[in-house]
Amino acid sequence: MTSISSSVASLEIHAPPKAKARNFALDRARTFLTLVVLIHHAVIPYTHFGHTDPKSWIGFDTVILATDSFFMAMFFFLSGLFVWSSLSHKAPQTFIRDRLLRLGLPFAIAAFTIIPVAYYAISLRHHPELAFAEFWWNTVTVGPWPSGPIWFVWVLLVFDLTASLLYRLSPILVEPINRLSLRGYDRPADFYLFLLGVTAIVYIPARLYYGPSHWFEFGPLSVQANRVLLYAAYFFIGAGVGAANFDRGMLSAGGRLANSSWGWAIAALVPYSLLWGLIAIKREILGNPPVQPDWYEASYGLFFVAFSAAILLAILAYFLRFKRSGSSILDPMQADAYGMFLVHYPIVLWLQYWLFDFGLPAIVKAVVAFVLTVALSWAATAALRRIPGVTRVL
Repeated sequence: MTSISSSVASLEIHAPPKAKARNFALDRARTFLTLVVLIHHAVIPYTHFGHTDPKSWIGFDTVILATDSFFMAMFFFLSGLFVWSSLSHKAPQTFIRDRLLRLGLPFAIAAFTIIPVAYYAISLRHHPELAFAEFWWNTVTVGPWPSGPIWFVWVLLVFDLTASLLYRLSPILVEPINRLSLRGYDRPADFYLFLLGVTAIVYIPARLYYGPSHWFEFGPLSVQANRVLLYAAYFFIGAGVGAANFDRGMLSAGGRLANSSWGWAIAALVPYSLLWGLIAIKREILGNPPVQPDWYEASYGLFFVAFSAAILLAILAYFLRFKRSGSSILDPMQADAYGMFLVHYPIVLWLQYWLFDFGLPAIVKAVVAFVLTVALSWAATAALRRIPGVTRVL
């Protein structure tokens, strides 16, 4: 299947969604990404990028460069996949209420509790005499009030509310993307080129204008300036892919993508290697200046989006093999993955605070931090989900 008429696509997008069994491939991909987040935060103190511990290992730099270049964009893509079908069978007020409960409430609670507890560990390293009550009050009244990883939650809420408005304006707005997904059943490379082109257009100019590290911040509401349109692109492209014909499009278990994971992994390796080449040029030839030339930022941006798009397809291709059957070690964690994402940050930062004074190799520290973070955040989430009503949120 390489094409579909616009009239048929339009009719199918308007059709009431059919009841479906859980999609094991996407559930496992989402759970896998949650573990990637925990790995990212467990190893970052032991890298050149975030060297806050006396010990470091260059291998962790390769991990951080890879994870930082794709995992949040992929989260937004997966989050967008089912938004259009949700909007098609929920009243606007019901959809908004559900999103506020699922996203707005956890963000508000975490911003006032989980995040200050997490960053107190960092502050205590520099100011051991500082009481938590004083730190908390200064955080929420004076600032800075960092959001840590939960910035994803409020940005996703904004995207969901925007999607609700756009759906009411035109339910077939994402139809062209859905047709491209259908073509991607046989030709996933077409989808890759589309994703690469759109994300390059929205990301490279933003990187040139804002630089690589600037964040928009208002209280606990923060988002990386050069990536906000990139994340929006991934979210709404995901919405288009999931709008209709899901089992006959690019993400079909019988499509070409599901049988080409190694090819996409190789396609991701090329821009990833080029990113390292640019980093070497910056450090060894340019002298690691605080501001890079425009040609450097533009090249970095292009390789960044090329890697992000290719690794997205590589990971999806791998997990699509398990859509219908089989078991995975990720399955028991699936129901708790969202809660683990929300609660893990203070756990990992306090573990790193405790490990700081030990003269252990960086690899040992990172493994201890990761394993205990997984175990403790999973246990904490499971305990929270036993509270009546919490499963509606977590």
